[in-house]
Amino acid sequence: MSDASYTGQGHGAGVAGLDGAYAKSGEARPSDYIALLKPRVMSLVVFTGLVGMALAPGSLHPTLAATALLCIAIGAGASGAINMWYDADIDAVMTRTQKRPIPQGRVTREEALGFGSVLAIGSVLVMGLAVNWVAAAILALTIGFYVFIYTMWLKRRTPQNIVIGGAAGAFPPMIGWAAISGDLSLLPVLLFAIIFMWTPPHFWALALFRSDDYARAGVPMLPVVAGERETRRQILIYSLLLVPLTLSPYALDLAGPLYGLGTALLGAFFLVLAFRIWRGRDDRAPKHMFAYSILYLFLLFALLLAERGLGWGA
Repeated sequence: MSDASYTGQGHGAGVAGLDGAYAKSGEARPSDYIALLKPRVMSLVVFTGLVGMALAPGSLHPTLAATALLCIAIGAGASGAINMWYDADIDAVMTRTQKRPIPQGRVTREEALGFGSVLAIGSVLVMGLAVNWVAAAILALTIGFYVFIYTMWLKRRTPQNIVIGGAAGAFPPMIGWAAISGDLSLLPVLLFAIIFMWTPPHFWALALFRSDDYARAGVPMLPVVAGERETRRQILIYSLLLVPLTLSPYALDLAGPLYGLGTALLGAFFLVLAFRIWRGRDDRAPKHMFAYSILYLFLLFALLLAERGLGWGA
């Protein structure tokens, strides 16, 4: 199936009576608004932002540091809420997302948009006024990139949606670093690059065992457009690029031996899973890769945090 088969699909297509289905709410609970924030995604965003803060030179009053971290969390949640507003039509037809608040009719699309917009603007303003405007500018860029570049432009138009759109999830270490130091340097840029390169194999592994979902929703994820064989090959290629990149902070003397050794071991297992996917003989390999990739990224950043806490870093 070619890219062109998707390019004409407009927002709101694919679900009959979408606007009418979500015209009334009144059943929303606090948990529904929390769900709009995509808390599982937010948790990894907050953690990588925290590591960026911990690694940055300088210091910040604990109250301001907590404020900066809260702004990162709220900004990520705002992006998720706006994403759910825009993607309500495809969420309604995908098994993985059908139970979200908007498809279930507990929150209207307008409520989700208003909720997300207020949080987005508020998080940037508070970050700028309370912390610094460099961090606020990167936070604004992150939200804008996720909403306008990934959600509204790339996701429904190209199988490269995850490759380019992955930048949105890679900014938090840079935001955290800038919140403390007021500027950027090589290490947060490397952390950005690691998350950016990690995103395609992570999401393509998910897409391999959810390809029917994406095809039904008209989202041109790589397995739908190029087939499983090409997706498996791309996962291997990106994994082979990712693992050496994760070692670059150690190689450049920006991280210590704990990070270097731990990253090498974690990366070796990541490559084992990538080769299993590439061979295509194990139907469970994509699920294993998807689950491990989350743990993998968390542990990479946890090693950096542990080194800083123990004073073993470079």
